[in-house]
Amino acid sequence: MADVSDPQTDDGPIVLARPDHPISRSNISSEALKVLYRLRQKGFKAYLVGGSVRDLMLGRTPKDFDIGTDARPQEVRRLFRNSRLIGRRFRIVHVVFGGEVLEVSTFRRSPDPRRQDSEEGELLVTSDNTYGTPRQDAFRRDFTINGLFYDIEDFSVIDYVGGIADLRRKVVRVIGDPDVRMQEDPVRMMRACEFAGRLGFGIENATQEGIQRNRERVEQASPARVTEEIIQLLRCGSSGGSIQWMLELGLLEVLLPEASAMLERNAGGVADFGRLLPTIDSFVAEGRIPSEATVLAILVLPKIMFRRDKIESESGRPMSRAAIRSLVEDCVDPFSHRFALSRNRRAQMLQALVGFHRLCEPTWTPSARTQFARRAYFDDALQLFEILVRATGGGQEALDTWSQAARRRGSVEAAVDESAGAGNRRRRRRSGRRRR
Repeated sequence: MADVSDPQTDDGPIVLARPDHPISRSNISSEALKVLYRLRQKGFKAYLVGGSVRDLMLGRTPKDFDIGTDARPQEVRRLFRNSRLIGRRFRIVHVVFGGEVLEVSTFRRSPDPRRQDSEEGELLVTSDNTYGTPRQDAFRRDFTINGLFYDIEDFSVIDYVGGIADLRRKVVRVIGDPDVRMQEDPVRMMRACEFAGRLGFGIENATQEGIQRNRERVEQASPARVTEEIIQLLRCGSSGGSIQWMLELGLLEVLLPEASAMLERNAGGVADFGRLLPTIDSFVAEGRIPSEATVLAILVLPKIMFRRDKIESESGRPMSRAAIRSLVEDCVDPFSHRFALSRNRRAQMLQALVGFHRLCEPTWTPSARTQFARRAYFDDALQLFEILVRATGGGQEALDTWSQAARRRGSVEAAVDESAGAGNRRRRRRSGRRRR
């Protein structure tokens, strides 16, 4: 764990001129540059902000580009016809260019306590639309490494919060009082662990202590936001390190007791959750991003497998399909309720887990395998199966057989599509003759 105790600066900004930092416009998307220049031409301040500046400073490729401006949301909306206003708690503008969505937010300052819907004495932020200056906006952000601005006017990097120093130290540090910031938005505790795992950084001592003191408050966060954060964390390519930080700081026990129990038990074989996470990360490294249903299902899979092994060992016989489905539902329902999963997400997660157990059955004919491979949830179930095989080292022969079934399904579907296309062409030719 990192031992960093230097205070963060509250003085004027540190400004790195173009020769003193590695950011080049050639590494910024052309669409982001269009938005930045349009805002500047209309007399507004416009900075590249947040994670994109952090990643460019580290020589990484940003996932997306966010823009901060002193233009109000409605002013931004009028400047870009290809935009839409979103959000209630945090009003922002999405500017859409084909498949790229740029998030444009107005500079904000600390939230007005009188506009919050939280209980008396609570600091939870429910409305964050109090506008401010660039400096106020920097101090309102979550971590110092996310508080940097890139100015398109003179190509400088502006740092009000000590983010440049923390990038060099490889440290995740919350901006301001950790207790206040974690209580304002408990999801920040998860994000600290995700950044540390994804970037290979340490977490500064006061930030660690703030997470440990406030970890129970994560239950106050919006279940929808927590779910999205979990999905993002598990698909970031460094879920193993991120989850390990959550475990060490006591956050995992509150948020994901299923995963915490498996990691702390350090059980072997199919119940070893610790080996599942590096396997998911290896999928991401190969460019095979697991589906949402798969990553959610993986969180309860060890618990299901552990309980199934115990039941079958005690009874001396395999569980029936109906019993397995009942067991899966018993494990999925509390998870689904805790995170307020939509009916569709719960159904996809349930089907993936039930389908996974079907793949484990030993008696399948080739034609039955091909037929089962056509089920809508088959791909999610097969992903789960492959993750488990790669994590435990067992079941490779069965995986190869199911992969062949998936390929046969693909060949059949391609042939059907080609046949349907030929039929359509014949019908068009006939109709043409009738018209003549």
